[in-house]
Amino acid sequence: MQLPVVVGQWFEAKGWKPRRHQLEMLEVARRGHSVLLVAATGAGKTLAGFLPTLCELAEDPAEGLHTLYVSPLKALAVDVQRNLVGPAEEMGLPIRIETRTGDTPSDRKARQRARPPHILLTTPESLSLLLSYPDSPTLFENLRTVVVDEIHAFAREKRGDLLSLALARLDALRPGLRRVGLSATIADPDAYRAWLAPDGDIDSIALVEGEAGAEPDLSILIPDGKIPWGGHSGRHAVGEVMTLIEQHGTTLVFCNTRSLAELIFQELWSVNDTQLPIGIHHGSLALEARRKVEAAMAAGRLRALVCTASLDLGIDWGNVDQVVQMGAPKGSSRLLQRIGRANHRLDEPSRGLIVPGNRFEYLEARAALDAVDAGELDPEIFRPGTLDVLAQHVLGIACAGPFDEAELLAEVRGAAPYSGLTDQTWRLVLDYIATGGYSLRAYDKFKRLVEFEPGKWRITRPAVTAQHRLNAGVIVDNPMMDVRFLNGRMLGRVEEGFGATLSVGDHIFFAGLSLEVTRFKDSDIIVRASSKSARLVTYGGQRMSMSTHLAERVRAFLADGSEWHRFPDDVREWLEVQERRSILPRPDQLLVETFPREGRHFLCIYSFEGWNAHQSLGMLITRRMETAGLKPMGFVANDYALAVYSLEEVTDPAPLFSPDILEHEFVEWVEQSHLLKRAFREVAVIGGLVERQHPGKRKTGKQVSFSTDLIYDVLRKYEPEHLLLRAAWDDARGRMTELGRLARLVDRAAATMVHVKADRVTPLAIPLMVVIGREALPSGAADDALLIEAESLVAEAMRVD
Repeated sequence: MQLPVVVGQWFEAKGWKPRRHQLEMLEVARRGHSVLLVAATGAGKTLAGFLPTLCELAEDPAEGLHTLYVSPLKALAVDVQRNLVGPAEEMGLPIRIETRTGDTPSDRKARQRARPPHILLTTPESLSLLLSYPDSPTLFENLRTVVVDEIHAFAREKRGDLLSLALARLDALRPGLRRVGLSATIADPDAYRAWLAPDGDIDSIALVEGEAGAEPDLSILIPDGKIPWGGHSGRHAVGEVMTLIEQHGTTLVFCNTRSLAELIFQELWSVNDTQLPIGIHHGSLALEARRKVEAAMAAGRLRALVCTASLDLGIDWGNVDQVVQMGAPKGSSRLLQRIGRANHRLDEPSRGLIVPGNRFEYLEARAALDAVDAGELDPEIFRPGTLDVLAQHVLGIACAGPFDEAELLAEVRGAAPYSGLTDQTWRLVLDYIATGGYSLRAYDKFKRLVEFEPGKWRITRPAVTAQHRLNAGVIVDNPMMDVRFLNGRMLGRVEEGFGATLSVGDHIFFAGLSLEVTRFKDSDIIVRASSKSARLVTYGGQRMSMSTHLAERVRAFLADGSEWHRFPDDVREWLEVQERRSILPRPDQLLVETFPREGRHFLCIYSFEGWNAHQSLGMLITRRMETAGLKPMGFVANDYALAVYSLEEVTDPAPLFSPDILEHEFVEWVEQSHLLKRAFREVAVIGGLVERQHPGKRKTGKQVSFSTDLIYDVLRKYEPEHLLLRAAWDDARGRMTELGRLARLVDRAAATMVHVKADRVTPLAIPLMVVIGREALPSGAADDALLIEAESLVAEAMRVD
């Protein structure tokens, strides 16, 4: 494959040769075809995606927007710009490369529309807003290529719905546009080819697969050969992790939550005797703080960075020597993605270590390593596009100018998530934007579209456009409060619910600092630096659940004693005593144990369906127990099991799991809980029913919640079939409760349940019982009390007599 002279010379000057998949991408582009590239981290995916663009611009650097690059992360767009500008300048190409995200200054955004760069790097939200301007046909008239990076990160989510609709719009504005998808870790490339393809024409998307990289060097870190009974942080190993940081150039320390990242940062800092530079990065920190840390990493000034999923994706720091995963990885694809941050070079193995927080987490970590060895990635489930996102997109198109109903419907159906959209649902979406729905049609503020002649629609007034552009987007955070120093410098944001628990004089760990609350001002928490011990900031929302195939592997470990020789002595002893005192379930069995302890009765369910499904099941079962007069007191859950404790004994657990629990208690519980209201709040904001911002003024989270709760109550009473209530139910069923896993659990319970009535706590129950012990103690109670409780539990459970 012949490269343009300047491009070929650039490769030679670097001492590089283009890789096979990079040349294949160029060949596919020259044939005018769209393509999905699946290649290992460090294989030069970004360069492969942009090589055709660079070659075309080297041969013909015509003015106008040539290539649009869409990234799931603002930070990734900034990083790619940094890594693209260098080669373009070294090749002497007279091209402009710019980013456009929510952080881009408004004057630059206006200039980009008037005089667009050759390459624009953006996010799904910013692209959607660009399409809402009347001059969008002019802006995109010369567009030749759209590159979608890290496609696996958002194709199956609402941001993917928004991007898919935007791609369909771009196709209408610029027929024949090339679509390029880039991804490192996907189990089913054909599913992503279908998502990327216009009108679902999978054959229009070529598949290029990169060379396999070096096998990763993965291991499990077990300090002194001992694994705790409870906890999920891995904090017991911070001394060993600090030693590893000292022994290597740069280390990424991944945590599964923002709170855990703050905890691990503080724990590492407390043992950082040599004062090595360590940073922290997560999505709730101020933009300035994140950019500062990213720049320090790129320049090699940090020895370690404690981070969360905000850095899962392809930011290119080639000088990272190792990755440490604190706590269980939850999925083999996620583990590979994180481990791939080490070295970021194809020919060298990525070095990674997992620090399990407890014994179940050890089994999950071992399952993840085995899955990686077997080349088994997490399954990917696609779902139909959501109606709140569709409503937002349609209004955005109307802001750009009047549209023809039939033409726009055909265009929308060209987006894979909406290929099955029915005429009836389409009319409901239009009616919702035009009137707000039957119950709200008397209010002018909800009238945003009008049919000015049969089949032709336009916005009702110019203010609709202004409000849409202020409020568009599909990421709806919980109500937040800004954390600032007295001089106004922002450190980041915490959820309003957590902020409400704080008082003046309280201390919190945030942004890697101990901070004292000095006062509250509107929605700001004013703080000053402190050296005192503090409490961790906590965040609501879902946890990451263990993937279904890791759950299957963990179940298999329990049932197959021939695997146990690979486990540490204390894990092996734990399972052996469980086998003697109770049973270890086969993969097709649901083990339910009951036993008394200290005047209470415990029901433990080992279903391995993930924390979110177990939380839902715990709510449902306690309601059923209440009705049956069993006097439940509470429950705790983790990814592996659920424990409910009550004053009365459960002698027969089977009736608690009858399938009608999902028809009666589930519906009643969801409608009465905050779950559906929270889902409705999200869809109402995304669907444009409630605005977060007005010109020069942003509503507080409480104001938004008050507005949505009010409308929710009206619609539930007078219009239960309203479009947004349907959308909220879809969210509540799927994303918030992992209903599929819950349904599978309930479906198989009757046929596969094995009930063991034990005389005392069992070994398998200890990780759950330790959590109950922690929650029973007053906040801030000494760790010594917990340790005594745990030792007592272990002695009781592990005694064989």
